[in-house]
Order: sequence, then structure tokens, then C-alpha cells
Amino acid sequence: MTDHLHVVCGHCHATNRVPRARLREHAKCGICKSPLFAGRPVELDQASFERHIASSDLPVVVDFWAPWCGPCRAMAPAYEQAAAQLEPDVRLAKLDTEAEPGIAQRFGIRSIPTIVLFRNGREVARQSGALSLPQLVRWVEAGLASH
Repeated sequence: MTDHLHVVCGHCHATNRVPRARLREHAKCGICKSPLFAGRPVELDQASFERHIASSDLPVVVDFWAPWCGPCRAMAPAYEQAAAQLEPDVRLAKLDTEAEPGIAQRFGIRSIPTIVLFRNGREVARQSGALSLPQLVRWVEAGLASH
């Protein structure tokens, strides 16, 4: 296990090298000086999606959603709370499938909301349908434990 982790900033999407021991100490981005963990999901577009999935040493959970989706909107508060609860061990992010249909197609997203857990650039778990906060946290923890 390395002493440092690569963490992608949720604001400017720069990759930062953070000492593992200092991850919980309100780390800031070396480029934009924003907190690396804001306690809420990071909004992704195609470029930032690729950056977070490929460059981060943290597991990344992506909520594939759309603005018109009722269950997506219903799950949003729980997802926001999960981000605050699970950071800095896991990065939670959201990707609007209407704005970025190519990524949704690439990952075979057929229904929304669908949440996907990525680790080391690879998909390791997937869940379709809205989840409550306890269900979401259990799903993420189970996915991390099995991979």
C-alpha cells in the first residue's frame, strides 16, 4: 500500500497527490485551492468523468441520472447525504445521461437511476433503481468489501 493517493479535485478536476495519513484533514487542491472533499457529489461531464475514473485512487460511485426522472430526483437527497457520509474514502459523482448520452451508451445504461461503482478505472458493481440512504451506504460498502 502506497503512502500517497491520487485524488481528483471535484472543482477543477486536477489530480492531486495526497498523503494517505492526511486524507481526512480537509485536504485542498494544489491548483484551485478548493477543498478536495465538499461533502456532496461531483457533477461530471465527459472529460471530468474520464479523469475521475482513470486518475483517482479512490473508488468512485457514479449516479447515472436525468433531470426528467422522478426516481432520480427522489434519490438525490439520499445520494447527497451518502457523499457526506462516505467521503473521503469514496468519491460520489453524478452524470446527467441527457447531457452525456455517449457515456451512458458506452456503459450500457438502460434504466435510470443506475449507480455504478468504479475501482482502479474498472466497473466493479452496478445497481439500478432508487435507493434510500441506508440501502445506498450498504450497497457501496458491500461493493468495496467484495472488490
